Amino acid sequence: MRLVKDENYQRKEWKFFKKHSHLVDKYVEVLTKLKINPFDSSLQTHKLKGELKEFYSCSLTHDYRIICIFLIQDETIVLVDIGSHNEVY
Repeated sequence: MRLVKDENYQRKEWKFFKKHSHLVDKYVEVLTKLKINPFDSSLQTHKLKGELKEFYSCSLTHDYRIICIFLIQDETIVLVDIGSHNEVY
């Protein structure tokens, strides 16, 4: 799978790691797993419900999530949001 970061996500990512620089290595690990197997059990990837029903969430840590959309035909994962549970839902 190919990962795509839109401009909005890139800004959020930059702000997130400005505050949480200690999570950069974990983030790289999570993105690598997401590319290889988006449903790796360690990522806890799941489809969201309600207004966010077109999105999926995976865990960066117990406290932080990455929100994404799967474009199956293009074999692409579009990263949409990153942050705490309360920030992204």
